[in-house]
Amino acid sequence: MSSDDLVNNLEKWLIEEGLKPKKQDDKRAEGHWLLRYPPGPHGHMFAVIKPKGRDLVAVSSFTRVDIGQQQEMTKHLSQDPEMWLEWIHDIRLTLTGAMVDWAIHVGGEKGSKEPAPLQAFNVSLPIWLDGLNKNELMQSMRRLWLAKLALIHEIKHNYGPGVGKPGPVDDLEKKRKSVSTGNTPKEQVEFDESGSFGAEFDPSEWA
Repeated sequence: MSSDDLVNNLEKWLIEEGLKPKKQDDKRAEGHWLLRYPPGPHGHMFAVIKPKGRDLVAVSSFTRVDIGQQQEMTKHLSQDPEMWLEWIHDIRLTLTGAMVDWAIHVGGEKGSKEPAPLQAFNVSLPIWLDGLNKNELMQSMRRLWLAKLALIHEIKHNYGPGVGKPGPVDDLEKKRKSVSTGNTPKEQVEFDESGSFGAEFDPSEWA
């Protein structure tokens, strides 16, 4: 199958499922779409990307934690940092148990050992082209959605419903500033040790 046929098939499958994919201008990709899954106003924002030079399609979704929930987390970690670190450990196990690739964003300076609130998380799955079909694409999206729901319910159970406003994500803000000053290296698709797929896909472009 040619690259054009593959991209056309991906877009056709998404349209058939009522997901209204919005094509993105992305020089790193042969095809890049944003969509809401499940379809409708309450769906979660997803990205479907066919990177250049890779024989796979990446499906990913990024979630920012509500500012009210971040504030409750800050209270918790200041009162009982050991219990907070235990909770973050359980979150990592929950994401790993969902059998998805993931990355979590916590506040503060990178590499700092001081406890900080969970600010955002990203879940993703690669689908290699020799196993790609409409069912695999939609099942991957469904698995990521359920993994997100599990974590969202866990956060709400422990830190309340929030105030309806997304909180800050420190490392993304630093990355935006770096881009504005021209200090960002050329982006590339890569695996990293956190368990996330495509560390250099910028989640801020998708949310």
